[in-house]
Amino acid sequence: MAAFEITGGRPLKGELTPQGAKNEALQVICATLLTRESVIIRNIPEILDVQNLILLLSEIGVKTRQIDHSTWSFCADELDTNYLESDEFRKTAHRLRGSVMLVGPLIARCGKACMPQPGGDKIGRRRLDTHFHGLSELGARIEYDAAKEQFVITGKDMKGAFMLLEEASVTGTANVIMAAVLTPGKTTIFNAACEPYVQQLCLMLARMGANISGIGSNLLTIEGVGHLSGTEHTILPDMIEIGSFIGLAALTRSEITINQYYPEHLGLIPNCFARMGIRFEQRGNSLYIPAQDHYEIETFMDGSIMTIADAPWPGLTPDLLSVFLVVATQARGSVLIHQKMFESRLFFVDKLIDMGARIILCDPHRATVIGLDRQLPLHPATLVSPDIRAGVALLIAALSAEGTSVINNIEQIDRGYQEIDTRLNAIGASIRRI
Repeated sequence: MAAFEITGGRPLKGELTPQGAKNEALQVICATLLTRESVIIRNIPEILDVQNLILLLSEIGVKTRQIDHSTWSFCADELDTNYLESDEFRKTAHRLRGSVMLVGPLIARCGKACMPQPGGDKIGRRRLDTHFHGLSELGARIEYDAAKEQFVITGKDMKGAFMLLEEASVTGTANVIMAAVLTPGKTTIFNAACEPYVQQLCLMLARMGANISGIGSNLLTIEGVGHLSGTEHTILPDMIEIGSFIGLAALTRSEITINQYYPEHLGLIPNCFARMGIRFEQRGNSLYIPAQDHYEIETFMDGSIMTIADAPWPGLTPDLLSVFLVVATQARGSVLIHQKMFESRLFFVDKLIDMGARIILCDPHRATVIGLDRQLPLHPATLVSPDIRAGVALLIAALSAEGTSVINNIEQIDRGYQEIDTRLNAIGASIRRI
């Protein structure tokens, strides 16, 4: 098991370019199963989750070829559906949350899919009900094989249907879309997720010949087609990484320029950082963040404490609440962080409290942060990364703390952030992989 040894308290200075969006990459790579023709995808992040998914596709029979460090071609002209029954598939898919999005393409293309309970971050319950409800509305049959501890989904006679999703699940919506594009008839998805990841998936499928209307809204209409052709696709910059870099600049008093900055794909992320008192300036397609000794959290108009909460797009993504929380520890003022979706995502705050932060964990979903305005800086500690996003929040905290910190279980960070130590070291950080 690897660890980071961080010597903190050093302001950083330089430019950072965000990787391709992890969540989009997992979706569009799964979508390559929907055609027998070649699909080329650019700006794929070199991270563990994506590498494992590409490996999984190659084991299923997809011809994968790396063209350069971030560009891959995929050709799913022949698939080995017998591999889905193997113990090896179950073990690999279980380790990867993104494997759940193989189900939609496989039942659309092959009429059958097997899915073990997927892995990923340990941040609380992550139900699959939305996936199964949408697929069953199309006519898929879902059974649980207790002996193999996996779900078996069959869909040989599916047809379009109207459905109202019980939650605007990003991966659930993506799965239903990928199943519906090759399903005869008209499918209407109400309360669909409309994050940029889903929009990008729909735009890619449309270039492949899918008939999708309502892209960018929560009401999608899909007319099934007989086949899809190949295409080329470029993944957007990762908005979670952009938000992480903004938070890093604020907490460490760093002067950082973030390249490939497109605010139309960021929702409320810039607005929420501005309400935290963080100054920044758009310069063309870059975001310039000056070094700030102090930043003050706004209050609501009636003077009550500010609340930063996640919400469906274009609301604030839940993946950044860990970063907002750690940034608030050294702000002037207080804030309530409300994580609505996952009940275990805030449990890493005990590690920040050990570093000197003043945080009240109100319940599994809410934490009140009392900003210290840098009067009591965070101090170094030995930490453990519980999940991708908390791991990066702890890395930001360690970079701000004077002295040497150690973060264990950094495999969690590697699952979502490409060579984060190398890139931050290039602008003045001191992070050693041990």
